Amino acid sequence: MFIYDSVQRKKVEFIPIKENRVKIYVCGPTVYDDAHLGHARSALAFDLLRRTFIGLGYDVTFVKNFTDIDDKIIKKMQESGKTLEEITEFYIKRYKAEMHALGINDADIEPKATQSIDEIVKFIEVLLKDNKAYKTSDSIYFDTSKDNKYLELSHMKMDDTRARVEANSEKRDQKDFALWKFSKKGEPTYKASFGDGRPGWHIECSCMIEKHMAYDGEFQIDIHAGGADLLFPHHENEASQTRCKSGQELSKYWMHNGFVTINGEKMSKSLGNSFFLKDALKEYDGEILRFYLLSSHYRANFNFSEEDLLVSKKRLDKLYRLKKRVFEGKTSSTCKEFKKSILEALSEDLNISKALSIVDDMVASANEKIDTNPKDKVTKFETNANLIWIESILGIGYKNPYEYFQLGINQEEKEYIKKLIDQRSEAKKEKNFTKADEIREILVSKGIQLMDTANETQWEKSE
Repeated sequence: MFIYDSVQRKKVEFIPIKENRVKIYVCGPTVYDDAHLGHARSALAFDLLRRTFIGLGYDVTFVKNFTDIDDKIIKKMQESGKTLEEITEFYIKRYKAEMHALGINDADIEPKATQSIDEIVKFIEVLLKDNKAYKTSDSIYFDTSKDNKYLELSHMKMDDTRARVEANSEKRDQKDFALWKFSKKGEPTYKASFGDGRPGWHIECSCMIEKHMAYDGEFQIDIHAGGADLLFPHHENEASQTRCKSGQELSKYWMHNGFVTINGEKMSKSLGNSFFLKDALKEYDGEILRFYLLSSHYRANFNFSEEDLLVSKKRLDKLYRLKKRVFEGKTSSTCKEFKKSILEALSEDLNISKALSIVDDMVASANEKIDTNPKDKVTKFETNANLIWIESILGIGYKNPYEYFQLGINQEEKEYIKKLIDQRSEAKKEKNFTKADEIREILVSKGIQLMDTANETQWEKSE
């Protein structure tokens, strides 16, 4: 397995800390608002990473956190009059439902910042005791000058950081960052020996990793992942405070996915183009979105356009048309060469383009063999097995193929179609073929195609 390490800025061979095991931590969302396409892209990229390691036979521990205490959440509390728990639980529940719609499984562990307050307080106490943190009138700050490796993770220059840190006259250096913010009236507060308040943003991930995942030794975990926007300051600061507290490197490898643009413009709420995932899911099935968002390499910046999405759907349609040809047939073993070639492609830093081209070749080859010999059970059985393998490794192709081609039809319309199909079947039993043909024509006029099988009549929406 080869992955691109953001710190070394090159593709390197993945060598696990412990043989055949991999611990992956992914920065999850701050739960004060709905998830957007950027959240979806990151979640999908590292869902694919997780599936690949499982496919390669690794024992995987996958952790994704929820930031449930933050300035933005407090602002939402003040604006809405709701409690912190009401806001965060609502958005966690919605986030998880939307991830499930994209075929993304829950993480093995999903810690929240508010569940790690004791660990955060103890972490800060160690830094204060070692004179690597200091107290001001409003916060406890981490002293970045105590870390001689600071900025080695992000490769930022000193001048580059000035515009990206908050100015504060009490800070020893403007690069220093808040570990803990003291209580303000009307804000959530937690007990601490150094003053009641709440944690800063960066401290939570270091504490959760130490609490749930950390190895002894040089590195605490194998892979830390997240969006490219988190490299500085978030990941830089996480790595620095862990290094100074424990003497360990937080992670052996760091992976980051690219940005999302919409029609060529960087996604930003200030620009009014922060495409919420809930809106995309109203228009498109989650699997179709998954396939489209996965189709570009995770490190590349992704330009979302509806035109490209519809082109991507046609590619997925081909897989489902093949599945329809072998549906409900028996299954043999997955073709070893097919499985091997997919894993080899994904082992090249998740080379999804190569993996999907292999899938395309399999679809074309299977169709050709079935066209040549429709009774070729060996090909059909192996194709079924290959499709099941694709489901597990890429998370696509898991639907009933007939239901896939019914997407976009609401329940009321489905019931109307079923009623007409039942009437047509009854007419055929009565040998009233004129009426049966008339019903078929009614359905065709509404964009519905019928397929009479040995057991029943299936239908799909015309393209």
